[in-house]
Amino acid sequence: MPELPAVPALLATAVEALGGKARTGQQTMAAAVAHSIDTKEHLAVQAGTGTGKSLAYLVPSLRHAVHTGRTVVVSTATIALQRQLVDRDLPRLSEALAKVLGRTPKYAILKGRNNYLCLNKINSVIPDDSGEAELFDAFAISKLGREVQRLNEWASDTETGDRDELVPGVTDRAWRQVSVSSRECLGKGRCPFGVDCFAEKARAESGQADVVVTNHALLAIDAISGVQVLPEHDVVVVDEAHELVDRVTGVATAELSTAAISAAARRCTKLIDEQEVDRLEAAAESWHQLLEELPPGRWDRLPEGAAPVLAMIRDAAWNCRTALGPQTGGAAAADPEGAAARNLALSGIEEVHDAAVRVLTTFDDDDPAARRDVVWLAAEEVRGIARRSLHMAPLSVGGLLRSRLFGTSTVILASATLQIGGSFDALAVTWGLPPQSAHTVDPALANGAEAPSDTGSVRWNALDVGSPFDHAKSGILYVAKHLPIPGRDGLPPAYLDEIQRLVTAAGGRTLGLFSSMRAAKAATEALRGRLDTPVLCQGEDATGVLVRRFAEDPATSLFGTLSLWQGVDVPGPSLSLVILDRIPFPRPDDPLLVARQKAVESRGGNGFLAIAANHAALLLAQGTGRLLRSVDDRGVVAILDPRLVTARYGPYLRASLPPYWETSDPEVVAKALQRLTAAAV
Repeated sequence: MPELPAVPALLATAVEALGGKARTGQQTMAAAVAHSIDTKEHLAVQAGTGTGKSLAYLVPSLRHAVHTGRTVVVSTATIALQRQLVDRDLPRLSEALAKVLGRTPKYAILKGRNNYLCLNKINSVIPDDSGEAELFDAFAISKLGREVQRLNEWASDTETGDRDELVPGVTDRAWRQVSVSSRECLGKGRCPFGVDCFAEKARAESGQADVVVTNHALLAIDAISGVQVLPEHDVVVVDEAHELVDRVTGVATAELSTAAISAAARRCTKLIDEQEVDRLEAAAESWHQLLEELPPGRWDRLPEGAAPVLAMIRDAAWNCRTALGPQTGGAAAADPEGAAARNLALSGIEEVHDAAVRVLTTFDDDDPAARRDVVWLAAEEVRGIARRSLHMAPLSVGGLLRSRLFGTSTVILASATLQIGGSFDALAVTWGLPPQSAHTVDPALANGAEAPSDTGSVRWNALDVGSPFDHAKSGILYVAKHLPIPGRDGLPPAYLDEIQRLVTAAGGRTLGLFSSMRAAKAATEALRGRLDTPVLCQGEDATGVLVRRFAEDPATSLFGTLSLWQGVDVPGPSLSLVILDRIPFPRPDDPLLVARQKAVESRGGNGFLAIAANHAALLLAQGTGRLLRSVDDRGVVAILDPRLVTARYGPYLRASLPPYWETSDPEVVAKALQRLTAAAV
């Protein structure tokens, strides 16, 4: 095979073909990614909005794949970025580089099996009975029927069976009627629809691709399960890497509820002896009674009476599992519907059994610092019905990522926000990488595991390629130092007055990011009666619809929670002001973060700084990053919480933000907003 052009030449070819302009940050990042792939050293790269980071990692990835014949996996956190890569970036880039690479690179998208329609299930009559409140709601039942009918019609038209291609979408309950998990699947060889299976087709296509786009959840499943889900690969690019730990933690989190136990028992009906089903139902009732008597919150030890009930659940589930027996290929071929029902029952039973065992083994060790899992009882309301469930989540996923991800592939971690407090170390240690500085607290391995050493085999580099934006000239960071410290009783009147003053000066054009949905709704209700410009609120319509309305009318403001930032990308004069009502510290009763904080403190570290402050800093950086989306944007980030400049941790948090020009003078900010408004008219 002839020698391929170097990455700088390939990038220049791609940029020219796509009608772009050379960007220093993009060139630097592409060279660094290529170097890491060549040296097999991991790389964390921070690339600000407007850098063109997807092109910077796709070009060296495609070159490596074509040159070696090995697949590169690109993992993202959001559907929006997946679609951008597969629908826009990769098609254009593959075409642009086809001639110089000697062939047109191939790409594919791969998701978890339950994201694809199951032809066997949609052609059977096996309902996925979850026992939820809809069973007693005639309207919900009729809505479910309409959605399933629509899915049946769509099954005849779709070429991919991918849920994300169904617009508008359907509820999770409806989708469960036509999809299966990996545990529930019969397998290609045993399923009568195996040849036409959408999930198998996607997997086969990914096996022939140079670049496979997936999500952090599937990347985690591939690492955690020990079963190969992704095609063979030697390089992984993790875009939106700031989300990696949370997504992996989510996949590794289990739940044990009365509804899940009862649903597993019902799935076994008519498949095994009735007595075994009755024993599991009795265990579910005992579990329900126990949870109703206990207060919500984290379990530092097993409550009195919990161990025998968990043992009852474990043993009853195992007896059902034994009675169900193994699934044989011959039985599946002769009776595919019966085999599917048996696999569905097995899946539910195994999940219940494994969850009960996980709780019991967590408390085998009397030393809380040595436990790998955090266990807590959650109480919530689902469709007006109180529901309690026990949750289990890993105290850390750093060790898992270190051995199963960084230990098997060269990993490129990219995001617009990876530096916290001016350093990559805070996120690096949560990934299981050794800190680059000698005195960094290691919250990721605060479970008693040995901290990684710089003399170990894991090597990584960090790079901040900067941003094309001149933040100090384009944006102002305004901290309302004169306001009172926020309390827990909602937005103080002074905050509402401040928001009114700022939005009025901006002529609308405001994205308000609040600490809770309650605060966002309260601000919306109060200010609609005090402003002459319209205010939209998250939840009043689909987020995409609200963002479009916000972008189309510059006088409109949009209020919501900090989670809203992921759906907002509005360059231009429609967004001149971003307001955050308070520093987004985690809830003081968040069981997992509190446990991680205490674990750091038990090792002599600063738990507040390592966990709570880092959590807040990352959200602040992400939220304030909504302001400047193009080089021509101008505006103000207004943080109403005075602690950002008055508290000891204030400088640490501000070091995580872009280098805006800073002020606490309300008059300066009001005049700046008025000038921007006048210039935009």
